[in-house]
Amino acid sequence: MAAAGQTREVLERRIDLSAPLDLRLTLGPLQRGKYDPCTRVSQSGVWRATRTPAGAATMHVEPDGSGVTFCAWGPGAEWAVERAPDLLGAADNPADFAPSHPLVRDLHRRLRGLRLPRTGAVMEALVPSILEQKVTGIEARRSFTRIVRRYGEPAPGPFPLHLPPAPERLAALPYWAFHPLGVEQRRADTIRRACARASRLERAADLEPAAARALLMSMPGIGPWTAAEVGLAALGHADAVSVGDYHLPHQVAWVLAGERRGSDERMLELLEPFAGHRGRVTRLIAVGAPMPSRRAPRAQLRSIADI
Repeated sequence: MAAAGQTREVLERRIDLSAPLDLRLTLGPLQRGKYDPCTRVSQSGVWRATRTPAGAATMHVEPDGSGVTFCAWGPGAEWAVERAPDLLGAADNPADFAPSHPLVRDLHRRLRGLRLPRTGAVMEALVPSILEQKVTGIEARRSFTRIVRRYGEPAPGPFPLHLPPAPERLAALPYWAFHPLGVEQRRADTIRRACARASRLERAADLEPAAARALLMSMPGIGPWTAAEVGLAALGHADAVSVGDYHLPHQVAWVLAGERRGSDERMLELLEPFAGHRGRVTRLIAVGAPMPSRRAPRAQLRSIADI
């Protein structure tokens, strides 16, 4: 039997599209920085390595005229091919989204190919979201890359990707094993606890949004921000709002009210008219609306591994 990274047998499926689809806008949030070992997103297509209930899989999505060609390798290829439409946002239905705010209406028109994906892979969204708690994006992405390269394995298929580490492997690590990778004890312990209960947390994929959010937040160290990030990346929750984000309240306040500074309370107030699609609105704002020029220095990067 070929090793995981050497599996060459491929399953292929062509998916016709009934609405515009922009792969970069839709699947871009799944890539954790340009050096992400698990996902590569470009104009020409998307490569993604994942762990499915049937085993490891690598998938490739490529635009193909009025549709896309979806290919998959590995023991989980059949599982991945069957659920390909969900990955591409087929379950996301913005038909009843008719914003009256002129700028949001314009963003929705210009970015009409944006869909909210549903990977169903809760832990694969949860671990990097925990890493992003209370640190800069650069720090979090750097730590994620190091963790995957140290504790993941080569993915099946022809493209050099790595699988995300198996939850049971991360759960078995002592907290100090994360320290050289740039992760302090608080986040390391949250990852270890969550991974030890991975099978329970994965059930969030089968729950309604409110129940999924409650399940995720029942874990110590997982709050509203992390639960919303998982909802948007893995579960296709169009109304998930990342309360507690450093930048998002200011972006929302600026775009919707012309205010340079925002708060979580003000953000939720401004988003209330979009109930049911608040996560969609924040995603449109994040990718399509410019922020005013900065008036403060950027946060200083730290090296936790040197502490």
